[in-house]
This record gives sequence, structure tokens and C-alpha cells, in this order.
Amino acid sequence: MSGAVKDEMTIGELAERTGMTVRNIRAHQTRGLLPPPVVRGRTGYYNEEHVARVTLTREMQADGLNLEAIRRVLDSGEGSAAAIFDFTRALRAPLEHEAPEIIEAAELAGIWGDNAKLLRLAEKLDILRSLPDGRIEVISPRLMEAAAELSELGVGAEGALRTAEKLRQHADGAAHAFIKLFVEEVWKPFDEAGRPEREWPKVNEALERMRPLAAGAVLAMFQIAMSEATEKESERTLKLAARRGGQKEKRRKR
Repeated sequence: MSGAVKDEMTIGELAERTGMTVRNIRAHQTRGLLPPPVVRGRTGYYNEEHVARVTLTREMQADGLNLEAIRRVLDSGEGSAAAIFDFTRALRAPLEHEAPEIIEAAELAGIWGDNAKLLRLAEKLDILRSLPDGRIEVISPRLMEAAAELSELGVGAEGALRTAEKLRQHADGAAHAFIKLFVEEVWKPFDEAGRPEREWPKVNEALERMRPLAAGAVLAMFQIAMSEATEKESERTLKLAARRGGQKEKRRKR
């Protein structure tokens, strides 16, 4: 490259380096996704910053963002674009990874019976997913194990799924409550301060720590609620048994 600085490259070399076409690189420039090159004479030269921008754009596209959304993220702060993307990706990451399992339809039928209605409900709850080859993807093997054990206890599949549906509604409410707490107490003050670069590690740490704390808090509250509900039901059952015993005693005296 005549007149070029070390590590600089032409648009053709940038295309080869990033695996993109020259046409797409120019389109990215037109959309504001890529800074203009440094022009010397009649040649534009690109550098590692451009490589990083192209890589980041492609990662965000693969993560489901359209080009306009990507442009807004990149425009929100030159130095913090990658940090914003890393943060949003971490925000969408699963709380605890549970590898899905693939099972045959016959195996599911052995637990739930051949019931298309129940399968549709399980898919609605994101518990199962039907595959094109007729097999079933179990999104949460842990929930499937619980369903199998409940079946052994005499709990019907429909009753278990209806309970899971109610639990999902409560879980959604708990999740939204913690997300709102994070946004109001952590993200908003940080955002209103202009998202200072030095504060990004604290925000990411708050997110990482809040997720398991939320899970622990939900479990703790559930244990308290379960204890209280069991105690109330126990009292109700004992009172009902005592009432029935009294009625039997009256009938014997008659």
C-alpha cells in the first residue's frame, strides 16, 4: 500500500479480512455503521477499528438486531458500543444453563399418554418443542423429570401442566419485578449520568450478582409461602376430619 501506515488496509483488504464483500462494506458506511476511511491521495485506508466495527455489527446481527438498531447502539457512544452489546447479551443470557434433551414421541407418550392437547400446552409454556422429524425437544429436562415423578405419585399429566401454567404466570411476575428493580435502581442512574466508561464494570457486576440473588429470593419466598399454605391446608383438613367424626358420632347415638 503506497503511502499507507502500518496495519492500514484498502477496502478490498478489509473485505478479505472480515469475509464481507466490498459492496456490503460500502453499504455499512452509507448506513452509518462504519466510520469513513482515512483518505490519502485518492485511496481510502481502513484500520483495526473498522475491523472491530464490522465484527461487532455481524455479532449483533447474529444476535437478532436489525441494522437500524445496530446503528443506534453504535451511535450511542464510540467507546461504549461493545460494552452496551456485551451488557445486553448478558442480560438475555439464561440464568442457569440447562442443556435440552431430544426424546422420542413414544417416550413422552409413556409419561403423558398420546395427547396432542397436552403437547400444545407444553409448547406454549416453552417446556417442549416438536421437531420436524417427529421427535420432541425437552427444553427443561428438570421439569420433565418432575412431571415423571408426579406421574408416579398419581398426579395426572393435565393437572401437572395446568399447575405449571400457573407457576409460569407467577414466575413471569417475579422476573418482571426484579428486572424493574434493576432498571430503576441501577440502570437509570447510570444511563442518566451519561453511561460513564468507568462505571460499566459496576453495572455488569450488579447484573451478574442480581440474577442468582433473584433466584435465591424467589426460592426463599416460595418456601415461606409453601410452609404457610401447607399449614393452612393441614388445619382445614383436620377441622374437616373432626367435623366428619362428630357427625358419625351423632349418627351412632341416634
